[in-house]
Amino acid sequence: MVTSSYRGDFERCRLLCDSIDARVTGITRHVILVEAADMALFGTLAGPRREIVCERDLLPFWLRPFPDPMSLGRRRIWLSPKGPPLRGWHVQQLRRIAMAATMPEAVLISCDSDVVFLKPFDAGSLQHDGAVEFHRIAHAFSDLPEPALGEHRAWSRKAGDLLGLPRTVVNETGYIATLIAWRTDTAREMVARIEAVGERPAVASLSATRLLSECTIYGRFVDEVEARPDRHVASERRLCRIYWSGGAMSGAEIEGFAETMAPDQVAVGIQSFTGTGIGLIRRAAGLA
Repeated sequence: MVTSSYRGDFERCRLLCDSIDARVTGITRHVILVEAADMALFGTLAGPRREIVCERDLLPFWLRPFPDPMSLGRRRIWLSPKGPPLRGWHVQQLRRIAMAATMPEAVLISCDSDVVFLKPFDAGSLQHDGAVEFHRIAHAFSDLPEPALGEHRAWSRKAGDLLGLPRTVVNETGYIATLIAWRTDTAREMVARIEAVGERPAVASLSATRLLSECTIYGRFVDEVEARPDRHVASERRLCRIYWSGGAMSGAEIEGFAETMAPDQVAVGIQSFTGTGIGLIRRAAGLA
């Protein structure tokens, strides 16, 4: 299980770790990917089944974080000679792709740091006779309003460019989830494809754009390039119920939100930018 995080989400990541330790089985380890400046802070979360990995061990030397002058130094921005300035959420995706391409395990489960497991979850349930569950929802964009529709289409178009697919084709399938499984052999082949198309290292091609959705790149690779249906079992189930927009929730509202989880959902993800108190989430999760 892999989580890419940063110091602003530290307490949420700590809660995720507590919920994994209490409720998740079937994983070899939990890896947290952070920038060098956050290693000491996140090092307090390390343990027998948890490793903290520095992005310097995953990304090239020429991609470096600096204080963002537009936020008076409160946020970070990543600069490189290969493309435009990148935000933290862009670089978190690069870390996940790099980790997926190098780790020895057969399956990576990507889990955002504002996720908390509320039910027991056996990660082995994502494997079916050697195939791995592949999140895809057909025609997922059709009901999206603007600007979200345009954003998803731009991500899909850029994914197609990176993979060498026809420019005129925009895949309307949804591949994005906050708790999702990838095959690492597929991820390695995806990276090799990006390198072959771009004729340079994959990170150089990926860091040359701000239109990044690693789930969309992986999904289009599986659907339109890989041609190995034996490796994947398509599934529309969403393992995590997401609170994406709206105001801060009260404790009672969090409990009500959790009560509306689908039977096969095992976690909730309450986005940090909603301002919902982490203490309230912890208590509602029974991990106070």
